Amino acid sequence: MEKSQTHRVKALKVFTVLAISTTLSLGAYMLTAKDVVLTIDGKDEEVKTYSNTIEELLDERKIFIDKYAYINYPLDTKLEDNMNIIIETAKPYIISMKGVQNEIVSIYSTVGDILKDQNIELDEDDYTYPHIDQEVAPGTEIAIFKVEKIMEEVEEVIPFQKLVKKTDELDIGNERLAQEGENGLKKIKISKTYENGQLVKEEVVDEIVVKEAVPEIVERGTRSVKTSSRGTFRYSKVLTMTATAYDLSYESTGKRPGDRWYGITASGTKARPGVVAVDPNVIPLGTKLYVESLDGTPDYGFCVAEDTGGAIKGNKIDLFFETAEEVRRFGRRKVRVYILDNNR
Repeated sequence: MEKSQTHRVKALKVFTVLAISTTLSLGAYMLTAKDVVLTIDGKDEEVKTYSNTIEELLDERKIFIDKYAYINYPLDTKLEDNMNIIIETAKPYIISMKGVQNEIVSIYSTVGDILKDQNIELDEDDYTYPHIDQEVAPGTEIAIFKVEKIMEEVEEVIPFQKLVKKTDELDIGNERLAQEGENGLKKIKISKTYENGQLVKEEVVDEIVVKEAVPEIVERGTRSVKTSSRGTFRYSKVLTMTATAYDLSYESTGKRPGDRWYGITASGTKARPGVVAVDPNVIPLGTKLYVESLDGTPDYGFCVAEDTGGAIKGNKIDLFFETAEEVRRFGRRKVRVYILDNNR
């Protein structure tokens, strides 16, 4: 009995030692577990792991890291408690410029960072769409607009003007060149803006006149000319008047042969065909005239205002004829009276 009891005591001691050993081993194993935070594309996940390195942890969780991805520690880094492992995966984008598209990948999501990641530099006037500060989703097309501004200087002809100057030294219908025209010249500075090689804006920023244009001056006649059955003449004014006729008879003048001033006009000249009586307030005495018929009968023609009459007032004119028959036949009618230009 004593021998059997001794055997049981020994067995119990062995079991106790094994239990203690197992407990100590399990405790040591538990002490190797680490709490880490995995941040993938901005999303945090708390992880408890017994892996020894970051690479083992990623294998454990079946997380694949390609060559374009970002990780803040080398893969062989030993895991430590409370470590934050940050991973940014590469996302696809399309870069387009001048009609050419390129597919790229980048870990960044802001246009400016994506372009910087691709070593694409923009000049001061260049721009992008979407805007360089905008955050974009994977697959977005980023258009780059390369802007070039060029200043050009060109010469432009200033056409001369054609001016008409009226002159009474020429008859109506006649012209003469008084001054030859000459084109001028100006220099123009033009700002041109190109986007991806295409002209999108053009504006004049400065103009300098190098040579003033000289106008062409043409003189155009204003001197009136009339062609009649009695010839061509120039006139300065035309009046429509009521015409009557008179002769040397007593019925016309109130004088008989032998009376004082018989046959003498108010101007002191002898009454004769071609002499007319007028109102001096309308047509001064001594004015040379041409009287045109308006009824188709022959014109009275060229004449001179040398006489007056008591009934001749305003737009009235009295034409001298040699016989009473001519006076009777003329009667009273409308005429057109031209004041001749050679009165000056």
